[in-house]
Amino acid sequence: MIDIEDYGLTEPGKLRAGINLGNVLLVTGTTEGGNPSGVSPAIAAAIARNFGFSISYCTYPSPGAVADAVDGDEWDICLIAEDPKRAETIEFCGAYAEIEATYMVPAGSKLMSLEDVDKPGVRIAVSDRSAYDLYLSRALKHAELKRAPGLKAAFELFRDQKLEALAGLRPALLENAASMPGAKVLDGSYTAVRQAVGVRPGNPAFAKAVKRFISESRSNGLVDGLINEFGQRGRLSVAS
Repeated sequence: MIDIEDYGLTEPGKLRAGINLGNVLLVTGTTEGGNPSGVSPAIAAAIARNFGFSISYCTYPSPGAVADAVDGDEWDICLIAEDPKRAETIEFCGAYAEIEATYMVPAGSKLMSLEDVDKPGVRIAVSDRSAYDLYLSRALKHAELKRAPGLKAAFELFRDQKLEALAGLRPALLENAASMPGAKVLDGSYTAVRQAVGVRPGNPAFAKAVKRFISESRSNGLVDGLINEFGQRGRLSVAS
């Protein structure tokens, strides 16, 4: 067992994990005790076991809310997508899984490729402050992002305002497309959203230990086994 004082954590013997409930690929349900269940909570629990700690979950409705809590001493580790903007306040310790991000377009759309989407007059619905929102905010030159609070709201914005495209993660977009006759999910991806573990800055020993664990978890089959256990094969991939 590792001495918690070596890592400067707040509550002796307890690892507090910030979990984003907004990603349904990573949090797929709840346990009988009311804790979140899925690949992301299971990774957090594995980290706690490795260090000899108990696990405590701090849940948030969106990745932005998780990131905002970095200054409030609410979590010791967080599990959200890594991004340069978030890395200004969170020290990321390596990605464990990744998900393709692409666009969905409505029936009859003239947008046939990813490149077609970044054109003047194209309005793209997106989940506010998601990793792909942050990426597209940097990458797009001509299209306009229309933000909504969460995946469901982004889909409703796209549908109700008849926008030209919906940005999102491929598995979720495929489910959305099934409810809209003629809608199409475009081939390829503009980025791969890398789901990672982050810690608060200023604790290098702890960050180093978490980095080592995440690297080992990718190579020893732990992450792949959790993806299979929670039924996310073909939706999530082990991060490269």
